[in-house]
Amino acid sequence: MRAVVQRVGHAGVKVDGDTVGSIEKGLLVFLGVGEGDTDKDLRYIADKTVGLRIFPDEDGKMNLSVKDAGGEVLVVSQFTLYGDCRKGKRPSFTSSMEPAGAEKMYGQFIEYIESCGIKTAHGSFGADMKVELLNDGPVTILLDSSKIL
Repeated sequence: MRAVVQRVGHAGVKVDGDTVGSIEKGLLVFLGVGEGDTDKDLRYIADKTVGLRIFPDEDGKMNLSVKDAGGEVLVVSQFTLYGDCRKGKRPSFTSSMEPAGAEKMYGQFIEYIESCGIKTAHGSFGADMKVELLNDGPVTILLDSSKIL
């Protein structure tokens, strides 16, 4: 499982011109589910996301998690995180999980973040989405469960 986590001042996602999810200060998480990902991968990425200490404390040091900072989380599915561009110029997405399984894990990821007491919004799985954000910092963190597990 892969995630691109951005600290944002605000973020929103639209489908067909309608806002389907938006947050104020918090984290925008682009989530990709890979072939072979398990609950262990999901738990690792979700725990890392919730626990990342990338918000400033009273001294201005990145020392607070999204929950500590009173932030929110917007989760957007993004199978293109598994794009393999090593051969040619057109990415291959064969390493991403098939849609039904990926959608299930995407939903479980959102439920896990919510269960941590964090206000959570999300995009529409598989839809053509337009994402707007104000990256704060900028702070962008890449997470990949295959690098640790």
